[in-house]
Amino acid sequence: MASTALARRAAPPRRGHPEAVAPPDASAATRGGTTRLHLTLDLPYPTDIPGLSLDIQHAVADRVTELTGLPVTEVTVTIRRLVPKAGFERGRVH
Repeated sequence: MASTALARRAAPPRRGHPEAVAPPDASAATRGGTTRLHLTLDLPYPTDIPGLSLDIQHAVADRVTELTGLPVTEVTVTIRRLVPKAGFERGRVH
């Protein structure tokens, strides 16, 4: 889901490429009928980091709620590294 939201803004390079982005990592905790998510991912640079992070948070929260029926109360994003935008545009992850 984070990959899909991110791919809307930039196409990550293929695995094995020197500037390839790592797949996002995600974890979830459910308690009392609500869910908290944590995402760790690479972002293209330059970009609107706060705006892109917010887009990803909303897209992932909406999709998880749609798939599970559980409300997502929090989505935290950790940016693992910034990848030059040219590296993001070299290829797509399929």
